[in-house]
Amino acid sequence: MDLLGEVETRVLGSLLEKDIATPEYYPLTLNALVNACNQKSSRDPVVNYDEDTVNQALDLLKMKGLALRISGAGHRVEKWSHRLGEAMNLGRRELALLCVLMLRGPQTVGELRGRTERMHDFTDMDEVERMLESLASRQPDPLTARVPRGRWIHLLSEAPPEGQEEAVAAAPAYARPGLEARVEALEREVAELRREWERFRSQFE
Repeated sequence: MDLLGEVETRVLGSLLEKDIATPEYYPLTLNALVNACNQKSSRDPVVNYDEDTVNQALDLLKMKGLALRISGAGHRVEKWSHRLGEAMNLGRRELALLCVLMLRGPQTVGELRGRTERMHDFTDMDEVERMLESLASRQPDPLTARVPRGRWIHLLSEAPPEGQEEAVAAAPAYARPGLEARVEALEREVAELRREWERFRSQFE
């Protein structure tokens, strides 16, 4: 599985959301997709992408078989759709869960059930958890992982949004190439800062 960058993740998540929650406005023009990515509600973190940034992400997603440009008869303006379901053989329930995780970061089972309501009406939290565990057990590429504080994350992207490193530390190393090295680098940086502080403090003792 080709992992996604941060912008690709937000773009793909926004396409997913509009497809499932508001199909009457889907597929999306580039301008509509930029607005969807930059929404201030139901997004974490909030971003401010321009058209060039989103366009570059769309090109990358297209190369990975996860986005499709739609033009020609019936479409006066070029529009975009996602292909995540077809590419990974995922149903509506799985797509709804991944969508919220991609757009809002780590979530508890209860949060996921409430925030997927417009996309899929899960029977109860047990059904949500079963779906998450099913996604986590996929081989060879798990798509979700359980992390601290009863939360879940998706495993589609290369690195988590800022402030979510604690979630990464608990994700399976085999599912997140490069993350182990990132954590080790952060630990080395903290250790160096501690040494510098000790040297500074010793000057006044």
